[in-house]
Amino acid sequence: MKILLDSSGWIEFFTDGPRANRYAAYLTPRHHLITPTIVLYEVYKKIKRERGEETAVQFAGRLHATHVIPLTESIALLAADLSLQHGLAMADAIVYATGRDQEAEVVTGDADLEGLPGDGTEGMGVREHG
Repeated sequence: MKILLDSSGWIEFFTDGPRANRYAAYLTPRHHLITPTIVLYEVYKKIKRERGEETAVQFAGRLHATHVIPLTESIALLAADLSLQHGLAMADAIVYATGRDQEAEVVTGDADLEGLPGDGTEGMGVREHG
């Protein structure tokens, strides 16, 4: 199953937050993890600010080991449409659009993404793990 673990999930896992084990369950070989470039950006920035560059580079390497999905023109346009439709901020819209484009389930702790619908593809949608 394709899983898109959003920034909040990766940060929770990397910082050993109270819900880290919930997100760790997705970091197994049975899940095909994809990472939008915006998630790489958000995780690197937050970890660098809070824990320094060396730790941020190390964690970015973990994300880079997943299938990193660049922001393409088609994903950008879908994100804009989804942002307008659901009132999403740019980063949330890009995450959601990438999940839709890649037919992946979005796993998040972000209330702004919670409960957003899939596109009818089995396994695709947004799952909240907060």
